[in-house]
Amino acid sequence: MIRLRCVIEHITYQNQENGWSVMKVKVKGYDNLVTLTGSLLDVPVGSVLLVDGDWRVDPKYGQQFVAQSWTEVMPATLYGIEKYLGSGLVKGIGSAYAKAIVSRFGLETIDVIENDIERLLEVPRLGKKRMEKIRDSWEKQKDIKEVMVFLQGHGVSTAFAAKIYRKYEKESISKVKENPYQLADDIWGIGFKTADSIASKMGYEKNDPRRCRSGILYALNELAEEGHVYAEPEQLVEAATKLLEAEETPVRQALASMMEAKDVIADNDVVYLPPFYHAENGSAKRLQSLLSDTSLFNSDIAAEPEAEYGVKSGGIVYDEVQQAAIQKALDSKVMVLTGGPGTGKTTTTQGIIAAFKARHMSILLAAPTGRAAKRMTEATGMEAKTIHRLLEYNPMDGYKRNDENPLEGDALIVDECSMIDILLFYNLMKAIPSNMRLILVGDIDQLPSVGAGNVLRDIIDSQQIPVVRLTRIFRQAQSSRIVMNAHAINAGKFPNIKNGLDTDFFFINQEDADEMVKLIIGLVRDRLPKKYGYPPKEIQVLTPMQRGTVGAGNLNIELQTALNPTGPSLTRGGYTFRLGDKVMQIRNNYDKNVFNGDIGYITAVDTNERTLTVTFDSRLVEYDITELDEIVLAYAVTIHKSQGSEFPIVVMPVTMKHFVMLQRNLIYTGITRAKKICVLVGTTKALAYAIKQNTVSKRNTKLKERLNDNCL
Repeated sequence: MIRLRCVIEHITYQNQENGWSVMKVKVKGYDNLVTLTGSLLDVPVGSVLLVDGDWRVDPKYGQQFVAQSWTEVMPATLYGIEKYLGSGLVKGIGSAYAKAIVSRFGLETIDVIENDIERLLEVPRLGKKRMEKIRDSWEKQKDIKEVMVFLQGHGVSTAFAAKIYRKYEKESISKVKENPYQLADDIWGIGFKTADSIASKMGYEKNDPRRCRSGILYALNELAEEGHVYAEPEQLVEAATKLLEAEETPVRQALASMMEAKDVIADNDVVYLPPFYHAENGSAKRLQSLLSDTSLFNSDIAAEPEAEYGVKSGGIVYDEVQQAAIQKALDSKVMVLTGGPGTGKTTTTQGIIAAFKARHMSILLAAPTGRAAKRMTEATGMEAKTIHRLLEYNPMDGYKRNDENPLEGDALIVDECSMIDILLFYNLMKAIPSNMRLILVGDIDQLPSVGAGNVLRDIIDSQQIPVVRLTRIFRQAQSSRIVMNAHAINAGKFPNIKNGLDTDFFFINQEDADEMVKLIIGLVRDRLPKKYGYPPKEIQVLTPMQRGTVGAGNLNIELQTALNPTGPSLTRGGYTFRLGDKVMQIRNNYDKNVFNGDIGYITAVDTNERTLTVTFDSRLVEYDITELDEIVLAYAVTIHKSQGSEFPIVVMPVTMKHFVMLQRNLIYTGITRAKKICVLVGTTKALAYAIKQNTVSKRNTKLKERLNDNCL
């Protein structure tokens, strides 16, 4: 085995799931940069590594050094010190100041910062305020160094060590020694597999009760990620045993102990994580309570003259089904309004609002996402809030609107309800007072929520709540090929893909994945903006999958190169975020008040402070370089992530390479995101395959049964 000392110059590729990396490094004695490969996740540019491994000649990429193990060390050369200081690890020092500091102090730089930091004031334009910032950051780095050395000895990367330190601070080492599996519970980004790797290096046995407990929780959370609210016990034991490669008996013993300790809840022969049990059970009880409490229900309030249904409000004339929906909203404590594109959901909602207003009722409007709330505001002329904002959520206090401090008003109308998961729905239900009407609006044929549950479908299927389904496609909508094709696909029929000058729906045949990428770039950058006048940033590429040549990951890299190739930028985990880039938040961050699926634009990049600012609608949100794993480029996003959004123009690849994801409701959801123009690029074979796949995966939920009193 050979040992190399190197400085990371450039990160070519990193797999965020398993840490496999390809990097270009500078090695003393080599004229050219050396290709380094291995599990090196989150080691930043500028780091100095001692790497043990061997040389290998890859038939495609040539000579590489394959790392078996590595440690990070302090740099000892001028070049290494400059790279290290400019990497963003020390606040207040960017690349420019790193160069200036090393130019002044040379090889003594680290010693000066460590022991005589006020000498930094000798550096031109480096003031006292910046010097103090560097001092604070350096002291923090000293504290974290011991933690990093310990954790790296157990296979933990620098970035994860920093997250662990931020959570536990000086207790980090003792907390990890006590129970490394707690990391998976406490720290976002560190899952069971990372924690298990640490525990393995610390000598934990496969059948250790703490390991079995963590494996069971991981299996339950994995099921929740797939939309399931609960697990069948045998399903759970099988999944955990397979994951842990452990014996079945200790897994069953761990599950029994967890039930006894209420770490999980067993109910009617199924197993829940506590938040999901309380959310599902509580949602059913509160819906039933709302339905049954009519003591303060003002259904008989008379309308103002000439405003019985609001049927002529704004010159709109409603058909019989829409009028029936408006009347049902007046007569019901809870009602569901559902229907596909062009069937008049928005118009009917406007009629319900007009009828409520005619009775001098106070109305609240809400939607799950900021974009959906904005669309609702534009359609109704009234302020619509996100559900989180309506419930006055903040990270310190949680939801301020709840059963003790309920919402105020006579009626609440919630749009895009197919997106609402069981946890959010429960928190909403807790805040609805007994005298308030609840109108749930959504398209039941779209993809279900990203989070666990199938709330809207369960409510409809329970047959306990009045439902009005709009099916008639209005005349003005019949001229839209987008609308008509969406309904055809939803009915299992192949759509009209004949292109023409007057259509708003196009299909471009292309089978080769590389050619599809070129086609998509040409459409977004040149053809569609020239034809329709929309800038590329308003054209959204939607794709069934994250991976692959025409997956969101690769398309984002290619589109960024084509649309925004230069400018100030920061790099994290092999991905570059540049001024002007379109990005998406991929986790709920209540501290920053941004949520999974929010799309914004990078409007400022500070390469010295290693921060960037993203504008989401009108809100400015700052990210430190260590927080950039919370955002991804969003020139292309998965169809799942596009729920609740509308875009003027949608471009969507449909290829058999994505066959595992191709489903009727996926294609239907993608097409209905397009407001003006929809362009499909791919093969008719793939489109036909998707339309035939209508066996929607069943989610483990019991809201329907609970509403029918089977489980209450």
